[in-house]
Amino acid sequence: MSSNARLDEETSTQRRARILGLDYYDTSANQKLIFKNLLSVPEITAMRSIPLAVDQGNILFGVTNTTSQQNMAHLKQRFLDQRVNFSLISEAGFREYMQLYNPPKEVVYQDITINTAGTDKLVQQVSLTLEQVKADDMLAYLVQQAHRLGASDIHIETGKESVRIRLRIDGVLHHVAQISNEKYRVLMAVIASAGNVSTAADDAQQGHIAQKVIMADGKVVDVNVRLETVPTINSMDVVMRLFNLDQNMYDLDRLGLSKEERTIVDSIISRPSGLVLAVGPTGSGKTTTLYSMLNSLNTTERKIITIEDPVEYQFAGITQVSVTSKNSQETNFADRLRAILRLDPDIVMVGEIRDMDTAKTALQASLTGHLVLSTFHASSAAAALTRLMDVIEQNPLFVSAIRLVMAQRLVRRLSDDTKQPYQPSQEELHHIHAILDSLPSNIQKPDLSNLQLYKPGSSEENPYGYRGQIALREQFIMTGEIRQLLERGGVVSAQQIEEAAIQSGMRTILQDGMLKVCSGETTIEEVYRVIG
Repeated sequence: MSSNARLDEETSTQRRARILGLDYYDTSANQKLIFKNLLSVPEITAMRSIPLAVDQGNILFGVTNTTSQQNMAHLKQRFLDQRVNFSLISEAGFREYMQLYNPPKEVVYQDITINTAGTDKLVQQVSLTLEQVKADDMLAYLVQQAHRLGASDIHIETGKESVRIRLRIDGVLHHVAQISNEKYRVLMAVIASAGNVSTAADDAQQGHIAQKVIMADGKVVDVNVRLETVPTINSMDVVMRLFNLDQNMYDLDRLGLSKEERTIVDSIISRPSGLVLAVGPTGSGKTTTLYSMLNSLNTTERKIITIEDPVEYQFAGITQVSVTSKNSQETNFADRLRAILRLDPDIVMVGEIRDMDTAKTALQASLTGHLVLSTFHASSAAAALTRLMDVIEQNPLFVSAIRLVMAQRLVRRLSDDTKQPYQPSQEELHHIHAILDSLPSNIQKPDLSNLQLYKPGSSEENPYGYRGQIALREQFIMTGEIRQLLERGGVVSAQQIEEAAIQSGMRTILQDGMLKVCSGETTIEEVYRVIG
């Protein structure tokens, strides 16, 4: 833990001590003495209490934020012949004392490999590693392994008897460890302290962990995750979203846009004003798409400002504003957006349009000389427009403001090293024909007469047959039939908008998926798994 992070934790612990009415003890500034004859290591671990100072008539115990009142009362009853007092110490301080009372054994960090993820042998090996390592190393080890495998999330899920840990790799969850409830509490204490969340909260919480950890084997791990917690019937479940800090990863060339899609995107974002929406569920790559657009626009001639909750990736040359919207007392997206518009930005990114006020402010900004990029939760590009119209009601500025709507989903890509060719069945051909026969005339249809499809193969290194993800997209610009439909006014359905978009040359996400199936990039099953 860095000195700044340790100082922050000690300051936070001192504040907690005042709130709890306890004395505070700074373990980083005082000599650590060991009193092994007072409590055994299992007792110290179970009661979360460390003897700090002992003389003939007094005992001072260091307790943490997770030490129960019952354990403190038990210690007073146990040492009736002495005056027992308690001081609050930091979790880091408690862990340092535990290192002295119970020095760690040498641990061999078991690498998680994709060919063993989810197997009983792998779960046993990783679980054993987690049970042995110190608390800080548990978090760093999980993050390190998640990065090695290209995972997007770490899921910690509580059960009645134990706690399951899974990694989401290429959109699919893999079981990698099962730890005891006692070890889970240690891990949660580290996560809560680093992410500034409470282990006793009754509501869902958000946090961010950004720190460097030196593990016992000397490796330095950069822990940078977005934290989401929610209380369950057993305890608190956690999902940690991993951030990739390499700015070079956010490049339009890496998005896999078709030639036609790229031409449209380049044309739209080169304009000085208008609203660009990236649409899809959580985890569909919307933010990555917008960041890639911003990265391509990030020049010394432009002022770019983002409003995010939270700031996920930090970019040189871009002003990024973090906004917290946990309750109505705090500044929201719309208030912050109005404030930054006074800073004369050329381009603004709004992390997410969530309410009518933010939507109207974004629309107004896009009509007054600003290029505004934002994300929106909807099932399709057409549904995004109907939902947005529901949010802002009938607004004559709506059609003039929106430039581009792009919806997307992520599916697993077949590994070129293992995929196996096969001849599709009549049922599969019927499905493909039914979807691709309605492709717009401006899009070339594949030859389906001697179609060869591919299915996932298997190898020792890659038993699942997939490697990485690709995006399925649909996008349209506000021209042609769509513009005419919306300018007529009245109630418009998502189906009408989609039909107008197809007449204007849009291919749907499902059509894009089937085209990628025909080109051997993914499978029919994978497309239907994601799209439905």
